[in-house]
Formats: sequence, C-alpha cells, structure tokens
Amino acid sequence: MGQNVINADTFLVCGLGNLGQYCVLALKEFGVKVNAIEAVNRQNWEIPGLPDAIDNLVIGDCCQTKILEQAQIRQCRAILMVTSDERVNIAGAFAARSLNPDVRLVIRSSQDNLNDLLSESLGNFVAFEATQLPAKSFALAALGSETTGFFTLENYFLKVMQVSIDVGHRWRNCWQLYELNTSHRRILTHNRAGESPAQTFYQWDADTAIHPGDIITYIEATENLVSRSQKPANHINHLWRTVLSTITKTNLREQLIQFWVESSQTRRVALMSCLVMISLFFGGAFLYKLQYPQLSWQSALNISLILSLGGYGDIFGGIEQSFPIYWWLHLFSIAQTIAGTVFVGILYAVMTERILAARFQFSIRRLPIPKSDHVVLIGLGRVGKLVAHLLQELKQPLVGVHPHDVDPSLLPPMPLIVGNIKNALHRVNLATAKSVVVVTDNEVTNLEIALMTYAVNSKACIVIRTVDPRFSQNIARLLPHARVLGVYELAAEAFVGAAFGENILNLFRLHNQTTLVTEYQIETNDTLNGRLLAEIAYGYGVVPVLHARNSQRTPKFMPSDDLRLAVGDRLVVLATIEGLQQIERGTMLPRQCLVRVEKAVSQEAVFEGAALISRISGCDMYLARTLMNQLPATLQYPLYKHQAHRLVNELTKCQVSAHILEKGVRV
Repeated sequence: MGQNVINADTFLVCGLGNLGQYCVLALKEFGVKVNAIEAVNRQNWEIPGLPDAIDNLVIGDCCQTKILEQAQIRQCRAILMVTSDERVNIAGAFAARSLNPDVRLVIRSSQDNLNDLLSESLGNFVAFEATQLPAKSFALAALGSETTGFFTLENYFLKVMQVSIDVGHRWRNCWQLYELNTSHRRILTHNRAGESPAQTFYQWDADTAIHPGDIITYIEATENLVSRSQKPANHINHLWRTVLSTITKTNLREQLIQFWVESSQTRRVALMSCLVMISLFFGGAFLYKLQYPQLSWQSALNISLILSLGGYGDIFGGIEQSFPIYWWLHLFSIAQTIAGTVFVGILYAVMTERILAARFQFSIRRLPIPKSDHVVLIGLGRVGKLVAHLLQELKQPLVGVHPHDVDPSLLPPMPLIVGNIKNALHRVNLATAKSVVVVTDNEVTNLEIALMTYAVNSKACIVIRTVDPRFSQNIARLLPHARVLGVYELAAEAFVGAAFGENILNLFRLHNQTTLVTEYQIETNDTLNGRLLAEIAYGYGVVPVLHARNSQRTPKFMPSDDLRLAVGDRLVVLATIEGLQQIERGTMLPRQCLVRVEKAVSQEAVFEGAALISRISGCDMYLARTLMNQLPATLQYPLYKHQAHRLVNELTKCQVSAHILEKGVRV
C-alpha cells in the first residue's frame, strides 16, 4: 500500500547472492538507507561497486539476534531474507520478528503451504520463489507475437497486446487514440513507425490519428473464466444428445462389425462372454418365473443374478431344498454358476490387460514433434515446467528437451525428448522452429545451445535464461537479437516492491523493462487516499486496471478517471519500479494544462458544464459554477494533459465550447 514518506527509512537485505545484490540496487533507486548481512566477507561481487551502495554491511549469521541488532533491525521498515537456503530464511524471519514486531518480512521460499502458515503466524509477511516469478516473461518472450503479458484478476483474463497497424487493420484511420479506451481496454503506449518504444505510460496525445505503421500497446480484459468453466457441462450435454440422435440400427450394426474386426482376441472373448452371460441371466429369470408362477419378477431376476455371480451355495446350500426343483432346472442353475465364475475370471483378465497396457502406453507414448512454427523448450526444471504450462495455456505447439526423464504428471501433454541436449537438437525440427527457450540451470550450456540454434535458424526467437549479471551482458553483446533474461534481476523488483508494502500480483516485460501488477489496499495515511484515479494515473505514471469499494462485491475493470479513492478501497495498477517510487514518495508529476471555457449555448449547458468540471477535474463545485457564470473564463485549476483533453471533449458534448491551454499556449 502507498505510505507516507519517512525520511529515515531503513531496509535490511540478508544474503548478498545475485538476488540480494539486485535487491540492494533496486532499493537504492528509492533513495532509502540499505543495510545488509552476508555470511562471509566477499572480495568479488557480481555487480561492481555494490558495497558502495550498502550503508551498513554486517558479516555474520542472519539468524542470530546479535547480528540482526548490529544491522539495526529495530529501526528497519522491512527485511528481505533472500539467501539461497530456505531454512536460513525462515529462521531469520522468526528472529527478526522477535526483535521488531512491526518489521515487514519478505522472504525467499518455495514452500507454498508453509508460507501460508507463516503468514498467519508472523503477520506482515510475504514470500516469493525467485526462480518462478519470471516464468511468464520467458513464456511471453517465446511467443514473438502480439501478446506481451497476461494475468488473471477476479476470474477475468487480462492480456497486454502490442499490435502493428497495417493497411487492413480495423483501427486504421478510424479513430483517434483516446477513442480506443473502453470499459474493457486501456491504451498503454503509442509509437510511430521507426520511433523508439515509449518507456513510460501516457506518452501519447489523445487526439492523435492512427496511421499504418503505428505500434499500439494496450491492456484488455477479455474473458470471464467463470463462464468458461461452465462450458464443459453444456458441451457434454450437447455431445450426449448428439450421440443419442445418431444411434440407429444400421450404425449400431456397423459399429459392432468394426469392433469385431479391429479388436484383439481377448476383447472378442470378453464380448462373447458378455453376450452369453446376459442370455443366461435373462433366460434363468424367465425359467424360474415360468416354473414358479408365485415368484415375482423381481425375485426371479434376483435368483438369476445370484447364480450368475457364483452364488450356487446361497440358493442350494442346504441338505434339503426349501422348495422342489426339477432336475433340468437344477442342471441349468449349475451351468449358470459355472459360466458366471468363468466370466468373472475373463473380466478380471481383460481389466488387468487394459491396466498394464495403459501403464506402458503412458510411460512410452510420445506425442508427435511439431513440424514448424513451434517452440522448443530446453530444460524442464522448476522454471521450465512453469513455462511449459504457460505455453500450453497460450495454445502454442511445443516440444521439450531434457537430459533425463521427467515425471509426466508434472508436465502438460507435450512431446518430450530425453537424453543429450546437443544431440536432441537434430530431432526437434530446429530449422523451422518459431522460438527456442533455453532455461537449463547451467549458463554456459544455455549460451552454447543458443549459438548452435542461431547457426541453424537465425530467424528464430532465442530466449536465454541467465543468473550472473556480467555473463548476461556478455551474451547480450554476443547475440544482440536474442532475449537475455536474468531471473534474479526480474525477481528483485517484485521483492523490493513487496518490501514497501505492495502486494505484487504478477510481473511481465514491456519495452525492455519490468512492469509490475500491484495491488493497494487504501489506508488513512496513504499517498493515494482521497485522490482521483486521474491524478493517480497521470501523476504517478501508473495504469489503474481494477477498483473496488470496501462494500462492493463486484470490482470495476478499467475504472473511470473520475473515481475518488477512499479508505478501504482496493486498487490494482500496472506500474514500473519508477511508478512505485512515485507513489511511495508521494511525488506527482506537475500539472501543466489549463482549460479555457469560451461559451455555453444554454443555461442547461451551463449547469451540466459546471457538474462536468467539478467531477472530472476534482475542483470544488462552487469554483466550477462561478467559472461557468463568468464566461469566457479560464479554469484556474491545473490538470494533466489527458485529463484536460477528456474534460474538453465532455464539455463539447454538452454544447460548451472549450479548449486546452498548455503553459499559456492554446493547444
């Protein structure tokens, strides 16, 4: 959540591996004091000059209270436990909580169940698995298409798309940019052909016309996942009705003939046994009803069923029969019991055969390898498995490569090649692949595979997982067209955002920088409390995508700029790390636009115009009415450019003439 700015904010980072070092750098971008604890006195750092960024470096065990006190834990606002040992992280979190009941705990842990329990026990606690956070970034980089990010909120699927406008696109020459914003879509960036991608949101003019070659990035809420989950039931009902409607005498005979021709000997015997047993069952019931008319049909069927299941002793177990029986009916009952016993044995044999066959097929069956336009995923460790599932959700043709067997239950249905990775590259149709994602745990192997891939298919999108920052820079220079993604660099921004109290729901890469999906719960002293969403969006450079009142069950996606936040509200925004810094410090961009109102055609327009001015700008209603009664006049209440443009458009709709003044110049 947004906080009042505290001048003496101190943060503690425990563990200065790759993740810890990136966390220190990200924290220093906020201008706060950063202390750190490292187990050993290191001489070499992956990030040059890192010790200069640390205000107080303590060498020792971060689980010991004495070491934590030396690192000023009692004065810290948050502690980041990011060592590579989860046991140390959890033990250190308990020690920190005992010394500072109010400190925010951000730990590195992959134990989901334990993390939930710790959250209840420790409070003000959040845990992430560093290697899993960037999985979506790898999956999206592999697409090489319009989708640059996706996530779910409140059972809705939101995706970030980047489209290039061609001569046949539906948006070409149809609208101005601001008209693309709807109740389910928001424009993020706009670039003319050949321009560098915008690094911040809202760097576009609302009244800009759309031309071929333009590149537009937007976020869109596309589908209610609840309705999707209801589709299978309807689909099953439709399928069942279709099956029933197609069963005819001719079709049934053809199906039986096809089954008999194509089936194995065992299945044929099983079918014949079933037919014989059904005949004996109904025949036995008919004979007993015929011989003993006083029996009901239910009793006759029951006697026949008992005999069919080997229950001769249950009927004729006594030395003397309770009722007379003819010898031929007695012999039929014996034959029925023997046939039933044989049938049960055949049934068990068929079931055993099917189970064993299914096990062997499950273990050895491989789906066919795609011929072209597919993704080759190399390395199916923890990150690779997540990437595989994400690519399947995106319905991408996929083939996996791993040096040893992987539990099939942990993977989506996909072709898999097991063995030496370098040899396997010749079997995955590498020359026609759309993308190659290399996410093994060995950086050198990743580089070697990337180079081999580039030699075979220079047009493929190559995505490489790295850990060491210097190694990442070298690879980026060697393969300028490859996407080199450092897992810890991506994850560090989520850890740091959480350290400030933000709930990081997701992250993705947009224009070579990390965009965080961040949730705020508005409290009394927040920098967001009482602000219009327009002020938050344009002043802090973030994109509100969801808003909900405390008493509201159904949240609003792509909420209106006119909403004013109150205590208890929930807000989800897209933000870069710079945007989070702006909110944390309460530092808003300057408002540089004034609105000049020239005239209104009627008294009704004057009344409606005053209401619009007050609602959209956030100014006092008295000021708005005074302005509208003294036309022409300038609203002496500075606005952001997009906010002012919207106000002018809305005033025009109610027959009030107005225009924008920017720095004293009419726009």
